[in-house]
Amino acid sequence: MAIIEIGSITMQLNRKAIKNLHISILPPDGRVRVSAPEAMTDTAVRMAVISRIPWIKKQQTDFAKQPRQSDREMVNGECHYLWGKRYRLNVVDHAGKHEIKLGRGRLHLYINTTATLESRAFVLSSYYREVLKARIAELLPMWESKMGVTAADWGVKKMKTKWGSCNIQAKRIWLNLELAKKPPECLEYILVHELVHLLERNHNERFKVYMDKLLPDWRERRDLLNRMPLAHNHWLY
Repeated sequence: MAIIEIGSITMQLNRKAIKNLHISILPPDGRVRVSAPEAMTDTAVRMAVISRIPWIKKQQTDFAKQPRQSDREMVNGECHYLWGKRYRLNVVDHAGKHEIKLGRGRLHLYINTTATLESRAFVLSSYYREVLKARIAELLPMWESKMGVTAADWGVKKMKTKWGSCNIQAKRIWLNLELAKKPPECLEYILVHELVHLLERNHNERFKVYMDKLLPDWRERRDLLNRMPLAHNHWLY
């Protein structure tokens, strides 16, 4: 991957077998990644990027303003998110099965108080995975039927730079574990977004037409997702 510089902006240039140039701004520091057609000249790439400089700088500014959670210590009173709502962690000394129970404004973590930070974080992560997969299992059949598409496989995993991904050939969809912390409408937006890729590979006008028809408020949902606090040191677009 080549590096290009335009003024004070440094960018990663990746040439691919694609038709159109695409610019991505990646948090947390607004890193710029440019994907360009293999036949596009360096001059043409630079001219295309220069025309988008105001947009690039605005995206970088927005990322810089986006709130981030501090390091998680998994102790009493610490703030955690579930479906866009804040909950206080309540650690309960427990010798049996380690688990999370949701209470009024509280996430009760039942675990031996001598458990390590890693063990506590694993229990919470497992809880997030469980509730997220349950919600996806409800939404997916409904949207597959509505759109006339079928995902051959799907799963949840931690992802550093994407909220979701779609392997078009395998018809496999992955969704980011962090979505369990975001409002439910954000999960639905990402799920529909990835399913639309089974109808249209690229983020072109045809893709947007599908999104407008299926989820008219998708832009508002996208903006809501991007306003939510990022996990500490977690990179998402």
